[in-house]
Amino acid sequence: MPRIKTAALCALLVLSTGGGVTPALASSPAAWSAHDREVASACTQASGLKQAAVAGQPMVFDDSVGMTALVITGRYPQPHMKNQLGRVLCLFDRKTRQAHITSADQLRWAAPAQPTKK
Repeated sequence: MPRIKTAALCALLVLSTGGGVTPALASSPAAWSAHDREVASACTQASGLKQAAVAGQPMVFDDSVGMTALVITGRYPQPHMKNQLGRVLCLFDRKTRQAHITSADQLRWAAPAQPTKK
């Protein structure tokens, strides 16, 4: 009889949690590699820069944000920019698969701050 009660209790718990426990599925290295290639392609195309290239590694925000950030460098194609080097920040929406671009020329590449001695 105790086994029946335990089984019934387990079944009730499973049903009350929406159908049971589902295992967490981690992405494989191949899936991450494909994601990085997709982000790089979408962002370089959306950048509008000539000779657009990825600068650094993708920065993946958690799923509550659903974005991956990537910096793209290249040359501005507009005549008044005179082929000047440029940099953009791309936010890739993983849900819609859309790349959104904003200027990032103001970003500085500085060494990390050193801790101060007390």
